[in-house]
Amino acid sequence: MSGSEQPADIDKRGSDVFLSYSRDDQPRARKILELLEEAGISVWWDAMLEGGARFHEVTEANLENAAAVVVLWSEVSTKSHWVHDEATRGRDRGCLIPVSIDGTLPPLGFRQFQWIDVSNSDWTAGDPQIQKLIHAIAAKRDGEISEPALFAQTVSPPAKQADTIQTAPIISRRTAIIGGGVGALALSVAGIGAWSAGVFSGGGSSRRLAVMPFDVLGDPGDQVYFAEGFAGEIRSLLARNPLLHVAAKTSSSAFTGVSATAGEICEKLGVDFLLNGDVRIENGRLIGSSQLEDGRSDRVVRPFKIDAPFDNVLTLQQKIAAEIIQELAGSQGRMLSGKEIGGTANLAAYDAFLRGQEMYDSSTDEATDRAALALFDEAIRLDPEYAAATAMRGRTLGLIGNLYTGPANREQVYGGAIKAAERAIAIAPEFPNGHQVLGWIQVSGKLDMQAARAPYEKAYALGAGDAEILSRYAVFRGRIGDADGARKAIEAAMSLDPLNARVFRFAGYIEYYSGNYAEAIERLDQAIELQNPLSSYHYHVGLSQLALGDLDAAKTSFEADEFFVWNKTGLAIVEHKLGNIETAQAHFAELQDKQGDKSNYQYMQIQAQWGDQDAALEAMEAAWVARDSGLLQIYKDPLVDSLREQPRFDQLVRRMGFE
Repeated sequence: MSGSEQPADIDKRGSDVFLSYSRDDQPRARKILELLEEAGISVWWDAMLEGGARFHEVTEANLENAAAVVVLWSEVSTKSHWVHDEATRGRDRGCLIPVSIDGTLPPLGFRQFQWIDVSNSDWTAGDPQIQKLIHAIAAKRDGEISEPALFAQTVSPPAKQADTIQTAPIISRRTAIIGGGVGALALSVAGIGAWSAGVFSGGGSSRRLAVMPFDVLGDPGDQVYFAEGFAGEIRSLLARNPLLHVAAKTSSSAFTGVSATAGEICEKLGVDFLLNGDVRIENGRLIGSSQLEDGRSDRVVRPFKIDAPFDNVLTLQQKIAAEIIQELAGSQGRMLSGKEIGGTANLAAYDAFLRGQEMYDSSTDEATDRAALALFDEAIRLDPEYAAATAMRGRTLGLIGNLYTGPANREQVYGGAIKAAERAIAIAPEFPNGHQVLGWIQVSGKLDMQAARAPYEKAYALGAGDAEILSRYAVFRGRIGDADGARKAIEAAMSLDPLNARVFRFAGYIEYYSGNYAEAIERLDQAIELQNPLSSYHYHVGLSQLALGDLDAAKTSFEADEFFVWNKTGLAIVEHKLGNIETAQAHFAELQDKQGDKSNYQYMQIQAQWGDQDAALEAMEAAWVARDSGLLQIYKDPLVDSLREQPRFDQLVRRMGFE
């Protein structure tokens, strides 16, 4: 067959309806098809495909030519990439009619339409909901305004812009679309010029939003890392704007695979708006859609159509972020440059960075950490001025030095990590991650609290909208004895990341080292409600119970902790206080036999609690020689309070830069 010939399955005139559904829902789909055909409505569905038909070509042609695209949403179909694709095309063509067949809400991105609920239908032609569906299809077919039309616009469209601006056919609500062009991107309706010209009114009452993980349009394949990275870059851009409150990645990602309305998600995250979407790289182009949704009304405030050359992905992310800032905050400020956000204009470098970030986040051992490091190095090779990749090289090296490197080589590895962090800062002085990584390496690798102060303060000043930066800064302030500063930062982090157990665990640590033991238990209990089991929960609750004098409860908590070091340390202390000296000594002996010189700080804590100051101070000095990271607790650790008047203790505290 020549390219000009048409398969027999394709009707150029188009059916009245293209019916989209999940195969699991075919019995109900067939009932709807029969009712529509009885009403004189022609329907195309994939059961009409004949043997040997070219599936994709036939389906796409009928999807393009139908007067209406009726999508049957159900618990099953909301998870179908095929149904999502067909619904997206119906939405973009302005002929989508959503139908819920089991009461399931349409997924995010399709709730700006009124949908018809036939879940309680009696499946007869006279049923009110079936009649509503028939009338809606007839209106689409006959060119009238359909009953399930879009809600009224929440923002009035401004005057027509230049010819490069896209407008959506039929759907008047699509007033803000990212469009692709050769060598450039056009931001439809308002355009990027609105950033400085003030086209939108902006200045809404709420500036609290979450950027949800983006899905891959169609078959995920190996593009999940890219979709998540695409959304993550937009989240980072928005979080750098001081006028916005942007939920952190961990909390936003908690809803992956969860069926929930926008309103339910917003309530859990403490925000009012959601940005969600789906993207795909195909034939050198980035395609998909995104929408800013108001969770208070389940209405789309800003839809974006994504269709641009892949080379323009970084510009595209900045423009989406710019319009969201304009919409929510009415900001007249300038857009951050690529260098200020640690970015790159090299797409191959960006891809290597995203792959490295995915591997780092999911790493479980030294091999995967080193594989992540190799990807960050590849990104830097492709773009030596890529600050984000350089900072992540520093963080990964620091982690490798901490977890996998022996004492003989540790100094060299930490030196490379510091060099990478300093290079990231030199490339992008306003990029907070470089400063944060430098502070973290000075603390965890070098045990130099004084050297860490300036980079931590700079990271906090530049990245106060980033929950990760806030959390690490809070822990640092707590370690150097600034309880108020630590509490202020961790409370801000909890507001941005309300579903992240680790943030609440950090809050528990801060209260414990501030001497607020009951409050520490309360925070730790909040953490385990979010994630159970939770590493070190029982141990730190036990420490707080120990400080409060509840020895039996502390013993129970220590016994419940499965991590050998925490279990034995806690039991060696509490059994001694209970008068069970031989049992305490047995726990201590087990700890020493297994850990050797790897737990000198814990030996110091135990012996200080037993009243053996000389042995405790010897363990402290051995911990310093080994650069035991447990020493980071020493300045505010109540377990070693009995040593504070000792000159050797005071010398080490000063050597580490606490004072």
